[in-house]
Amino acid sequence: MDEQDTAQKLRAITSELSSRFYERHDVVRTLVVTLLAGRHSLLLGPPGTAKSELARELTARIDGASYWEILLSKFTAPTRMFGPIDVAALARGEFRQVYDGRATTAHIAFIDEIFKCSTAALNETLGFLNERIYHPENGGEPIRCSLIGAVTASNELPTGEDSAAIYDRLLVRIEVEYLSDPSNFAALIRSAVNHPSQQPPAPTTITLSDLQDAVTKGVPATEVPDPVIDAICTLRAALRRKELIASDRRWRQAVGLLQASAYLDGRPAVAETDLSLLTHVLWNSPAERPMVEREVLHLVNPDAKEALELSDMLDELENQLDAMAGQSREALSDWVIKYAHGKLAMAGRRLTALRAEAATAGRSTATIDRITGRQRAVRARVLTEALGMDASMVQAQL
Repeated sequence: MDEQDTAQKLRAITSELSSRFYERHDVVRTLVVTLLAGRHSLLLGPPGTAKSELARELTARIDGASYWEILLSKFTAPTRMFGPIDVAALARGEFRQVYDGRATTAHIAFIDEIFKCSTAALNETLGFLNERIYHPENGGEPIRCSLIGAVTASNELPTGEDSAAIYDRLLVRIEVEYLSDPSNFAALIRSAVNHPSQQPPAPTTITLSDLQDAVTKGVPATEVPDPVIDAICTLRAALRRKELIASDRRWRQAVGLLQASAYLDGRPAVAETDLSLLTHVLWNSPAERPMVEREVLHLVNPDAKEALELSDMLDELENQLDAMAGQSREALSDWVIKYAHGKLAMAGRRLTALRAEAATAGRSTATIDRITGRQRAVRARVLTEALGMDASMVQAQL
């Protein structure tokens, strides 16, 4: 398949999955970009936020791809991950492992509770993620694994040195939360009702060979112009001034992400707007992520930087709403009329204008879109919790 056709199909897959998983467009696109770069990602968030379902659905769009998933614990043995002992062969005096259906044969892996990896499985897991190899139990030649990329998940950050070694190998780190917009939550509940008469459209798919060609040939061939390299150096210096330090290896591997982002958009070269992906790469703790995001957007996307300032105002509104819990409907209505309504309307108008300016200039609108979604979510909360409107009425107004 032509590279442009592959990229177009991947964009269609991204759009279709974003439509199915509410408030997850940035997550979906980042997972696709990470897979195109042949790297691994971490979804950090509470249970029940569709982390494993996202990985399964993405793999299902790749014809011929083998998928493997596991929930780790401190007692998970390496053989459970990479291949159990063939008992029948052992009875005949032969030592053999069964690799089919295990990590060793997977093209895409989903590893839940990644930081609960057992000490026994740690080295093999690191070898699997780093070099795509597995050392058999009998000490034979290392097995080359088929892994393109792994999606991992956890609801907490690593605490020990062993798990920190794995954490460092996960290039992309994405925070995933529960749905914030009441209207999206209502749509999610409605989607649980089956409608047998409604036939969903055929999903877009690509072949495994086309994806592998994109990973090994198309993405690495994407140009990285000197101005982008200069911008990366400027960003590194700005982050170091704030004592936000990332390893040289992490910076170097991030270049492949930028190339994958440009490839996905159908561009022959990386642009400065692709640097916005680095907000998922250059932080170690969630508390650092907003600072990294601001530095990145200050450099590459002034529209998104202003949008982040509007996000601070939305946070303040939501904190005020939380603080007013239990007050009378009259008091809440008075707060909406005199304060919240005007702030939300102003934010909505400005975000619309910022998006138009960014789109006209060819800059990424991902951050603006995310904050626009947040504005809608806060407005929906105000309408439902402060004014008592039901979710269906709110959805009709948004």
